[in-house]
Amino acid sequence: MHPLISLNNISVSFSGNDLFKNISLVINERDRIGLVGKNGVGKSTLLKIILGFQEPDGGVVVIPDGRNIGYLPQEMVFEGTQTIWTETKKAFKELNDLKDREEQIQRELLERTDYESDSYQKIIEELGNIHIRLEIIDDGKGEQKAEQILLGLGFSREEFDRKITEFSGGWQMRVELAKLILQAPDLLLLDEPTNHLDIDSIMWLEDFFSEYPGSIMMISHDRMFLDNITNRTVEIVNGRTYDYAVSYTKYIEVRKDRIDQQKAAFDNQQQYIKQQERFIERFKAKASKAKQAQSKMKQLEKLDRVEIDETDSSSIQFRFPPAPRSGDVAVKARDCGKTYGQKTIFSGVDFDIFRGERVAFVGRNGMGKSTMIKMIVGDERGDGLLNTGHNVEVGYYAQIQEKTLDPEFTVEKVIEHEATGDNAKIHKVRGLLGAFLFGSEDYNKKVKVLSGGEKSRLALAKLLLRECNLLILDEPTNHLDISAKEVLKKALKDYNGTLIVVSHDREFLQGLTDRTFEFKDGNVREHIGTINDFLSGYQIRSFREFEKEPKAAKKVAKAKQVEPQKAKDVASGLSNKERWELDKELKKLKNGLRSIERKIENQEKEISKLEETLADPNALNDPKNADVFHQHADMQRKLEDYMHRWEKAGSEIDALSQKLGG
Repeated sequence: MHPLISLNNISVSFSGNDLFKNISLVINERDRIGLVGKNGVGKSTLLKIILGFQEPDGGVVVIPDGRNIGYLPQEMVFEGTQTIWTETKKAFKELNDLKDREEQIQRELLERTDYESDSYQKIIEELGNIHIRLEIIDDGKGEQKAEQILLGLGFSREEFDRKITEFSGGWQMRVELAKLILQAPDLLLLDEPTNHLDIDSIMWLEDFFSEYPGSIMMISHDRMFLDNITNRTVEIVNGRTYDYAVSYTKYIEVRKDRIDQQKAAFDNQQQYIKQQERFIERFKAKASKAKQAQSKMKQLEKLDRVEIDETDSSSIQFRFPPAPRSGDVAVKARDCGKTYGQKTIFSGVDFDIFRGERVAFVGRNGMGKSTMIKMIVGDERGDGLLNTGHNVEVGYYAQIQEKTLDPEFTVEKVIEHEATGDNAKIHKVRGLLGAFLFGSEDYNKKVKVLSGGEKSRLALAKLLLRECNLLILDEPTNHLDISAKEVLKKALKDYNGTLIVVSHDREFLQGLTDRTFEFKDGNVREHIGTINDFLSGYQIRSFREFEKEPKAAKKVAKAKQVEPQKAKDVASGLSNKERWELDKELKKLKNGLRSIERKIENQEKEISKLEETLADPNALNDPKNADVFHQHADMQRKLEDYMHRWEKAGSEIDALSQKLGG
């Protein structure tokens, strides 16, 4: 490996406290480094020191001449009227400048004759470096590359000519990332890049980075992204760095071993110190031992004390309030559709979500997942029927927190504004904020200055102030660190209400939901079972593979050396396509059967109530109950019809199951 950049004995202090203490680090060519550590340890500061944006109090950063560094910050603001395409093409500035300098040098060389001079050799060397750089960034396909990169990051061709200011901050960051990729720097520094990307773009970026010729150092809370890209993990803790030649998941294991070793060394040292202190205390007054005691005291003063690296034990802690009882049906959709202008997002959608169910909305971006959620909560209107059931109280976590948080409110005011009754007491408000890691110094911060993670935590805190029985969460894990995701998942698993969650995070969804709604090609398809059941049905090992274009499934099938249209299931003699169609039909029948069973249960309850009336002679003499026998007969006929449908559905399920070899 060849060193690219060296950091030597870097020290930084703030208000008398050491952020870094003589840390040293070498970034090599083709390195893929994940920079990790708890909030506030200086990860972003270290990137800024490498870039030269901030000077260290001590030490030096060595960057050889000709090395280029690209930087993607967490946030930035675009101004002006330039289009997406115009802004992206600014990436070619270096290319154009290099070509201009190349022409200038070539003209100069034609006039010079001092071939042996140092200045001549220097300019020859510069020309060579220019040629090397041009080979990297110029293959004559600049605009073609720019188009491919923008498409890979989620833009459509129709959006290329739109002004960049028409897009959200997240989409603007994608443009900046596209520019960086086109510039092909020797080192890419990325600060939380996945905060601004959907799953398709993340997958594209992972594929791109696998072939990227330069080095990468990134800060990220996306565990899967780190595992798929990095081959080295650098941890910052207690002002020092620990370097592991492994990806994130393996680093967690190795780090635990290191902490265990530190604890053992600490315990041994503490035992030694106590022994020495006992000796000193016992013999310091005795003339014969005083000198020896004094010597041991000096030894203890000079002793290099073992420190146990602190772990970030701070984490949000909460449980959702018990859910009030709602009607059997939480959400009902009939012939539901949504169009924007000439574009149909989805149409003809029918489904019921029943009380207590846990449903995942999955699919590629643009297929209508968030749109459906907005229609359920009333923020969007569409075609057909879509409504919530009896006594349904909705708690909504929006993907973009600006939709539910007033940017001019302070942190404390957000909670005070939402809280009622006993929750409105100041100690209750501040207790809730404390549970979500907001200290007294945060109370008066306005929402608009909060980080993405802080806004997410505040939105979650706000959810706890209402007793809702339908939780709707749109990408709740965005901006949350790994520990916060785990706490949220546990709280949701303990929640006794109905849950609808949109997420691209496979780890988060595992074990959390029991039905999956797939948004695809203008339709919504229902799949009974967990997210793992859904993926197994697709014969796809990874959730990310599912969210790629349909060719992903073909890739997986090809890897297994099976042709989807021709391969036969050994047990049933069915092709994969035939099996898929039958399996889809089977799941539809099972869902219908469950719906009929609920209707039978409700009908039997109504009949039971009516029969109580029939058993009461006084009630029968009441003129209001004159038609009770006809009602009872009608109800019995409906019940018989339901039973007939139930038997028919059961027979069809049995037949299909046998056909599938089940």
